[in-house]
Amino acid sequence: MRDLAEVRVDIDKVDKEILNLFQKRMELACQVAEYKIATGKKVYDKAREDEKLDKLSSYVDDAFSEQAVRELYTQIMSISRKKQFAILRDNGASFDTGFTKVDEYDFSDAVVCFQGVQGAYSQLAMMAFFGENIKDSFHVDLWRDAMDAINDGRADYAVLPIENSLAGSVEENFDLLSEYNVAIVGEQILKVDHALLGVKGAKIEDIKTVYSHPKAISQCEGYIRNLHMDWDVINLRNTAVSAMKIRDDKDKTQAAIGSTYNATLYDLDILEESIQDAKNNETRFIIVSKDKKYRAKADKISLCLEINHEPGSLYRILSNLMFNGINMNRIESRPIKGVNWQYRFFIDIDGNLDDEAVRNALIGLSEECVSVRVLGNY
Repeated sequence: MRDLAEVRVDIDKVDKEILNLFQKRMELACQVAEYKIATGKKVYDKAREDEKLDKLSSYVDDAFSEQAVRELYTQIMSISRKKQFAILRDNGASFDTGFTKVDEYDFSDAVVCFQGVQGAYSQLAMMAFFGENIKDSFHVDLWRDAMDAINDGRADYAVLPIENSLAGSVEENFDLLSEYNVAIVGEQILKVDHALLGVKGAKIEDIKTVYSHPKAISQCEGYIRNLHMDWDVINLRNTAVSAMKIRDDKDKTQAAIGSTYNATLYDLDILEESIQDAKNNETRFIIVSKDKKYRAKADKISLCLEINHEPGSLYRILSNLMFNGINMNRIESRPIKGVNWQYRFFIDIDGNLDDEAVRNALIGLSEECVSVRVLGNY
């Protein structure tokens, strides 16, 4: 058996040879980019890459090596494409995001809408994000109604919940983002702090029926299951709607789960505070607008991608982020309506649309995806 140190010396020699060949290969990739610039050909050539992988993997004679060769050259070709996309960008190639950069937003004349009635968590998120610096606000019944209000000009901005740290994504709003031509211009993280609310003079032992939004109920499931299994729990479309019902019914046997702000707004008693199971539970709200703008200091980008339904397509797409050193902090998939078993991906990455790495990645994504849309930089 050879000494480990000797083996490592030989490995270092082989690695140096591989590195020299890799550099030569990248030089050839640059020549390929020059040819494609001159002829207008796309960088990504799936047929050529598949043919190359089949040929290279045929040179080895065991299943492990065949798969290893495919994985190795898939990465090498991804790196090569990154280099070619950078050369294309240097020669004037670009991806039109449709966004305009501004130093800051001016909300002084803004009209903002939110889903639910007065006291909904969406209103609390609106107040936290905009403060008093808006012209007016109003509420709508449905999230789609909020999108329509932006679309027809009745509102400049809308506030929509997009995900909860405990209950997960609000799937309908991802679908609405793909359907409506709007932009995300900001986000607001709101701590979920549910309280049990009753009419004046009610006590917990009086309660028989509890109303709230299904997600709020699920966030308080442990509290209800462990302490109050005898309650009838009924879903309503909003926590604030539930509080309003309690006020209007004036029934001491009824309670609502909602924010403490609802108690003040609807003249209710707080029977118990912080009844949610997870005390660090938070909901992320997005601020959307028809105007596609981003602040110069924005540091998060949301993308919507449609890709081919084939092996390795997601890896190939994500390599545009990986090899440009871009951090992805969220990915969500949603089925494409009318197309069975195909999916649209929503991705959040760190960065600004002015960043060189981001511009390189967007050029690559635009070539390799079926469609790419920047949802916002905020």
